[in-house]
Amino acid sequence: MHKSVPWLDQAKGRNILILSDTKPGHVNQSIAFAKLLGLDYEVQSVSFRNRFCKALSYLLDRVGIYSLALLKPVSFPTSCSLVVSAGSGTYYANKVISRAVNAACVAIMLPRSYRYDFDLIVAQQHDRPPVKENILTVPVNLSFPEPQGFVSKIDGRPCVSVIIGGPSRHFMMNAALIKEQLQQIYRLFPDADFLVTTSRRTPVEVEKLVKEGPFRYRMIASQQEINPIADFLAISDYVFVTEDSTSMISEAVCFGDANVEVLPLIKQGSDSKIQRMTKFLADEGCLHIFDGFYGSSHCMVDLAAVLR
Repeated sequence: MHKSVPWLDQAKGRNILILSDTKPGHVNQSIAFAKLLGLDYEVQSVSFRNRFCKALSYLLDRVGIYSLALLKPVSFPTSCSLVVSAGSGTYYANKVISRAVNAACVAIMLPRSYRYDFDLIVAQQHDRPPVKENILTVPVNLSFPEPQGFVSKIDGRPCVSVIIGGPSRHFMMNAALIKEQLQQIYRLFPDADFLVTTSRRTPVEVEKLVKEGPFRYRMIASQQEINPIADFLAISDYVFVTEDSTSMISEAVCFGDANVEVLPLIKQGSDSKIQRMTKFLADEGCLHIFDGFYGSSHCMVDLAAVLR
């Protein structure tokens, strides 16, 4: 573990408090932090009373004033070893509550606009964090995939999974491009057992392509609320994931033994943090950018080792 946090060993066997802004992409990273380190935890939702209070929190943090009055009423244990949180709606609350219970405070992701005086900041490399004693830089988002048994492997057949996200401010998702990529995948693996999942952001025209494809198992996120990604990673020989989501790519390179292929999308705007992340991971051999042919990528990111 990072040399500036010797108190982490003292947290073993003690509960940590995770503060949630109710956004899965944030709270799940905090939960992953606890699970990767083998720490027990409880989750408590927090929020500001209003937008003015959030704006005021930036100023008060600058001058070192921490008040529960800016937050909606919240209950929290009087004793815990760590307070952990991710997301701008939680960082000020983290500092307030950790001081109230005399616990160390841990920020997941770079807490921009707040002072970087947390006991530990776990920041993604693609956010270009500054070099500080209390900042631990990690190559991907924190994740802790846990298969749920939604799908099992068929013996004797290569298993190929496709994980499809959706458009974002950095990428367009063009149905014609996705169709071309899927058809090439089918050609490359004529005898494969195909699995697929979409996300809530997946366009309807792409969902149609998925419904028409040769998939033994398909999960359409607009129709179901389950997440089979961990199951896919556990049983697949190859996993193809669209490049729009750091969380999906992070899970793919941190769990299972599959070769990871990233499906390029149409880029919008300037160079994005996702592109910085995928380029680094490709250079490290953790994934391959799909170019019509599959590569070999067996270098997995061991997040538990990075944190310890």
